[in-house]
Amino acid sequence: MDGIERIAARIREDAEQEIARMNQEATEQVEAIQARAQAQASREREEILARGRRAADERLERLKSAALMQRRTLELGARQEVLAEAFEKALDQLCSLPDEKMVSLLASLALQAAPGGRGRLIFSPQGRAQIGAAVVAKANEALAARGAGALALAQETRPLRGGFILADGPVEVNCSFEAMLRLQREALEKPVAEILFGQDKA
Repeated sequence: MDGIERIAARIREDAEQEIARMNQEATEQVEAIQARAQAQASREREEILARGRRAADERLERLKSAALMQRRTLELGARQEVLAEAFEKALDQLCSLPDEKMVSLLASLALQAAPGGRGRLIFSPQGRAQIGAAVVAKANEALAARGAGALALAQETRPLRGGFILADGPVEVNCSFEAMLRLQREALEKPVAEILFGQDKA
């Protein structure tokens, strides 16, 4: 029995060592798998965070660009509004010139528009009644000194804020203050903007 017990004890000892070895290997494999899984999870986590940061950065840049565009649009709108007000004030000032200055200005304009002295001057109803005859007389005085023809005061009127329309047969030249400012606005906008907003903001 002693021999059998020794053999059995040896078998148990070998079995226990084998079990311990297998347990050790299993534990090592489990730890290795866990380490790989943890490393993979960490990499994936970092990748997800990096993608999230990139997406957030891109969204932030888009929002900044949109905000900048909106600001520029608002600034442009505000500037255009201020410019429109400046030209409207200029028109008001032209229309409110004293009669003597208005007559001189419009007579000079009529001489430029009709250097040969042909055509009829069409005013607004108020302009015709107030200064129409005086403008035509002053322009014709200068035309006579040149030996040119004579302008006529039209019976008809037009809804103008200031200035006149020169009609020569079917041809009409719009010399109203509104039309002249509109034509000059593109050329005048830059210097007016420089005065209103400064050189660097024109």
